[in-house]
Parts: sequence; C-alpha cells; structure tokens
Amino acid sequence: MDNTPIIAFRDFGFQYTAQAEPTLYHIDLAVHKGEKILIAGPSGCGKSTLAHCINGLIPNSYPGKATGSLTIGGKDAFSQGLFALSKTVGTVLQDSDGQFIGLTVAEDIAFALENDCVPTQEMHETVQKIARLVNVEQVLGHAPHEISGGQKQRVALGGVMVGDVDVLLFDEPLANLDPATGKQAICLIDDIQKHTGCAVIIIEHRVEDVLYRPVDRTVLMEDGHIRFDGSPDALLSTDLLPQGGIREPLYVTALKYAGVTLTADMRPSYLPELVLSDSQKAQVRHWFASQPPAPAQPEKPVQLQVKNLDFTYSGGHHALKGISLEVHKGEMLSIVGTNGAGKSTFSKVICGFENAQSGTITLNGLDLSTLSIKERADHIGYVMQNPNQMISKNQIFDEVALGLRNRGVSEEEIRPQVEETLKICGLYPFRNWPISALSYGQKKRVTIASILVLEPEMILLDEPTAGQDLAHYTQIMDFLRELNKSGTTVVLITHDMHLMLEYTPRALVFCDGQLIADRSAAAVLCDPELIEQAALKETSLFTLANRCGIAPAEDFVERFIHEDREVRTHGC
Repeated sequence: MDNTPIIAFRDFGFQYTAQAEPTLYHIDLAVHKGEKILIAGPSGCGKSTLAHCINGLIPNSYPGKATGSLTIGGKDAFSQGLFALSKTVGTVLQDSDGQFIGLTVAEDIAFALENDCVPTQEMHETVQKIARLVNVEQVLGHAPHEISGGQKQRVALGGVMVGDVDVLLFDEPLANLDPATGKQAICLIDDIQKHTGCAVIIIEHRVEDVLYRPVDRTVLMEDGHIRFDGSPDALLSTDLLPQGGIREPLYVTALKYAGVTLTADMRPSYLPELVLSDSQKAQVRHWFASQPPAPAQPEKPVQLQVKNLDFTYSGGHHALKGISLEVHKGEMLSIVGTNGAGKSTFSKVICGFENAQSGTITLNGLDLSTLSIKERADHIGYVMQNPNQMISKNQIFDEVALGLRNRGVSEEEIRPQVEETLKICGLYPFRNWPISALSYGQKKRVTIASILVLEPEMILLDEPTAGQDLAHYTQIMDFLRELNKSGTTVVLITHDMHLMLEYTPRALVFCDGQLIADRSAAAVLCDPELIEQAALKETSLFTLANRCGIAPAEDFVERFIHEDREVRTHGC
C-alpha cells in the first residue's frame, strides 16, 4: 500500500458560517489508496461535515471557517473547485433519487463523459463496461422511476466510477435497501474496491451490515471529534459503540450478555472468522438456559380483516395476489419482503390511494370501500417511505400542523399538540426551520410527526427508521411502542430486521405479491429457505446459536431480544 495518503486531515477544524460553534475539532485522519474505511457516529457528530469536506461541498456549497489543513491528492482541498475534486472523489448519496440527471440509466452513467466531450463510440463502450461492473446492463434503457432502489444505487455508483476516481465515498448506502439488496450492495462495494484499488469510505449507522464484508479501519466520531481510529476487531473489543450511541452487532452483544470477554485476536468484527473456544460456547449455552422463555402474547380482537385482495396496476403489473390476513386491535407487527414484493401497494390499497379489483377490507367490521380517502385517514394514518412525496409546506411547524388545520382545530389547541409531537420526534429545536435545510433522515421524522399528531387508531409506517441513528431510531420506536400500549395499532413496513425482531412479535412476509408467511419475527429470521425466498437477511443470532449448538435457534433469538429490551429499558 502506498504510504502517501490520498486524503490527509491534520489538526483540522471547521465551523459553518451560520453556526456559533465549530462542528469539527482537531481532526487527524489519513486515508490511503486501497483502504476501506467505515465512519460511524450518531447524528450531529460531524461525519456528514467530514464527508462534505472530502467531496468539496465544503466550502464550495457550505461556506465556513477552516483551521489546520486538508489535502486531497496531495493538493490543498479548499483551493480545488468541485469539478477538480470530482476527478478524485466520487460520491454516492443516501438519497439516490437526488443523484439522477439523465432521462435513462445509460444517459445518467454517461453524464460525466459527455461533459468531458468523450467521443461517442468510446462513451458507449465505457458505459457498457461500467454497467457490467455494477450489474445494470439489463436496465440501461429504463427511466429512473422504473428501477428498484438497489438498482438506483448501482446506477449512482456507475455514474461516479466513469471518472476513474481514487476515492469512492458512500453516504448511508444501506438506508433505502431491502436486506438482500443491502448484502449485495456491500458485496458490490467490496468487489469494486478490490477491482479498482481505490479508497472506499462508507458512512453508515448500520455497523453490523457493513461488516458483512471486512473493512480495514473504523473511525468512530462523537461531538465533532474522532474518538476511535483503528481496526474493527479492536473497536468491538470495547464498549465504545454503545457508549457512542451506535448499535454494535447483535452477536457481539449476545456474547457480552453471556459473559464472554472479547479480544481483538478473536476476530469479532467478521462473524465467519469469529474464534470461539469450547468454554466460551458453553458460556453462551449456560446463559441461554438461564433465561426465561419470552412471555406469550395475549389474544386480541380482530381490527382489520383482508380477504382475497387482488390488485393490478394499469400497466399490467399484478402487485397483489389473493392477500388474506388479519390485524388485531392494539397489535404491533411488521410487513417485510424485498423491494417490489407488494408491501407498499398493500398499504396504498388499505388507505384508499389505490382501488383493488377484487377482495374485501373491513376495519372494525366497517367496509372500507364505502369510505373516501379522507374518511379512511381519520382511522388509518399512513407515513410514506419517501418523505419528499408527503411534504407540502416550507416550515417544519406548518407541515406538522397541516392536518390539524385541515380538520378545523383552533390555533390555541394546535400549538401544544404540535410542539409535544416535535419533542417526541427530536425536532422541537428546529420547529421554525425551513424544511429545505433538513437532511433526508430529518425529513422522515417530520412526516412521521405530521401523522402522529392526528392520533389515528391505526398507523402504517413505510420504513420509519431509514436514515436514523440509534438515538433517534430508539426515540421514535419507543414512542410508537407507547402509542401502541395506549391502544393504537402499529403496522411497520420495514427492511430493518432488528426493528422487526425488537419491536414486533409477529411478521407478515410478502413475496411477488403474495403473503408467504405469517409467523413470529424470530421464526422468520431463523428459516433459511424463507429468508432466501423473501430476500431477507438471517439474523447473526441464528448463526451464533448454531455455532454454540443451541436449538431451536429461534428460542435463543427470542430470549436475547427480551433480555436486550430489559437491559436497554432498565439498565440491568
């Protein structure tokens, strides 16, 4: 590996023009070509600001005062413009929709080549080569809205790779992907890094998912400082991740609950190579045997009943095929499955945004087909996956207050209701901010708040925690749990397998427009055949249970989740 860093921060600090205090302090960080680095930390820790310094958005789009030095490609970063830096650093954004420029996939990949006046034949050859590398050959003629979230991310990656960059920077690459596609994305990033030899920097909350493939270094940030910079094995041998508000891999937490002392030479960062002695496996088995079984869930009356639901889009896509299910009053459950499985379509039909060709939907015995969209919304709240599709006001307070104002609620009643909801969703300090100033994750919280403030009896949330760090994830989910305890039914459409395990005893699994499983969350993630069929991701707890000779594995998973909830709720 070349000893000359491609990126070098030396005693670097940065303060935005509009901020009273710096966001970054005394950053010393070197990145070498060929390295793969994971940067983690809670929201507000400075990792996005660090990324903006690397790709040139600071100072070119976000002005401020810098101290110390930052060199990229051996040159002062702040003396280079965005165009010059883009030749060295390629950025793949969290919100891949915001990165599309062309009318088709091929045009988007070719955009940088066209700007460089590359001859047509050479441009076509390069686009084909990159498309093969990122596996989007079959969709080159498709428009952006015609391809999946995983395909969009591959296209965005292809668009930055045409420039033969030295650094690939990924901002929350897993936020909008289903589990199987997330695994593929991590494998793709790993393959690209090995193929090109470029440096790869991944900014991601989901540490365990990134470690599906080995990384060279982890950088943990907190309050604008680098708290840790070293091997992931060394990091996971400490308690720095949970102390810093980041969830550590579930199998690591389980081992710690069992009293196993982790050391770096055990390779705890990469589960296939984790070294466990016979005595350590016995510790895990002893812990499992000492835990009481998870308490049985009481039977509740049926609230939503769906029978033989069929829906086909005007283009001929048969999205729902004979769906029959029941949701019980006061239940909290997950709907899971790959992108395009029919999960979001099901929610849209339930809420009246789409009309089914056949089948029935009843809520507390009332035929929903007799109700308008507005009337359904009084009973069922729906939070869409993409926040940009829900937001219509310029300011946060006005967006959250909109539904109450449309209902004719007085301003005297609106203010305390909105402010309380904003506090719960971690948005109160920003209540008077323009929505345009928010991150994608913050916009998600605004849309959740705009529905929660209306207090529906059932709420459907499409990917409620995408882009959220552990603190905000926990804050939102704990609020939803309390809402659920008060009688509100909560249905979560999610790609987050831990969310499903931790918060929802029951999971509905969709695949190709059909309901293929209605089981406990633990049972779903301990069934390899079901996981493969539905494009899910087995929990690492399943792997650990098998390594330690514990059967059935789902019992181990359920007891861990129960214990973990108790520890995080009560601290013991």
